[in-house]
Amino acid sequence: MDDMDLPLPDVEIESVSPDELKDRIDAGEDVTLLDARMESEYEEWRIDGENVESINVPYFEFLDDEIDDDVLAQIPDDREITVLCAKGGSSEYVAGTLKERGYDVDHLEEGMNGWARIYERVEVERYDGAGTLYQYQRPSSSCLGYLLVDGDEAAVIDPLRAFADRYLEDAAELGSASPASQARQDADKLGADLTYAIDTHIHADHISGVRDLADEGVEGAIPEAAVDRGVTYADEMTLAADGDEFRVGSATIETVSTPGHTSGMTSYLIDGSLLATGDGLFVESVARPDLEEGDEGAEDAARQLYESLQERVLTLPDDTLIGGAHFGGSAEPADDGTYTAPVGQLEGEMDALTMDEDEFVELILSDMPPRPANYEDIIRTNLGQQETDDEEAFELELGPNNCAASQESLAGD
Repeated sequence: MDDMDLPLPDVEIESVSPDELKDRIDAGEDVTLLDARMESEYEEWRIDGENVESINVPYFEFLDDEIDDDVLAQIPDDREITVLCAKGGSSEYVAGTLKERGYDVDHLEEGMNGWARIYERVEVERYDGAGTLYQYQRPSSSCLGYLLVDGDEAAVIDPLRAFADRYLEDAAELGSASPASQARQDADKLGADLTYAIDTHIHADHISGVRDLADEGVEGAIPEAAVDRGVTYADEMTLAADGDEFRVGSATIETVSTPGHTSGMTSYLIDGSLLATGDGLFVESVARPDLEEGDEGAEDAARQLYESLQERVLTLPDDTLIGGAHFGGSAEPADDGTYTAPVGQLEGEMDALTMDEDEFVELILSDMPPRPANYEDIIRTNLGQQETDDEEAFELELGPNNCAASQESLAGD
């Protein structure tokens, strides 16, 4: 049964938008959620937070005229409840059923699909290179990306296909055209041009937006080391090799080869201030090494990751910021709201970064989480080996990213 099969409630139900719910959670309000999806969906992916109480009661428990007392006993009647489901239909029905019984309820518009469309831009205040650096945050999947803007040029690192238009709009909004470029442009086109769209690797948890942006005239760049995995569109891209540089206004983005998570994993040092590490190093964990070659190749990849971290990342100045392509449930944002941290701080906090190689390999192979949902289809799409339309792409990447090794075993005391 899908949302369209459920009758509309006989009472008027207020709705809350995903952005409104996110604002309430961010403001520290106590929020109680009734998730009406199936238990398996709930266990895999849900809205969490320190001030969020989440209760899972599948929608089918509310279909009978006489709802079981044990079901109602799970639902608090002394506070406001926000009901949610996958797309918003079942939650409206469940909310109506509860309102008829005296509960204070509303429901989440578009459900978890709407939650997945939240995409926030936060300035990286500790960035001290040329221009201004922003971090994009997608709370539904913990995906992170970066937008560098300097004058009338901009670059995005790890763009998502679902938000390709957003990067063009943000560059135009945030950029300041030089006098020379102003003379060449109409008043309504002033701002920055998105010059580059750059991927750190072949992603396994979301569909890349690099090719979509390239179709709009942006120069797409992918790691040269990733091409041998079977990239079908390499001839249409700039191939970034270790040491290559991209100029964005007066800022420089330097290519730094950091294989391990994948054989082509590449980081980008943004004007010497922040290393965008993709899925190599996060602020609370390190990469998992098994998504390219599976369990059989995981040990070799883990040793490659250890070498990359020790020789290419931890050798940077201690105040170099690290910004990954994801954040996990245990990650704490910095004071500016971004998931970034100085490399010296991470080395002091994360035991995995101070171990010898054998200890490191044993640790990260010992307790890896489930692989990302649909990761094989996502990889094939990102390689260009599989065609996926926008709606299918959005559905494929719903859910947790799971691109890190187990967070609990990697942090220090």
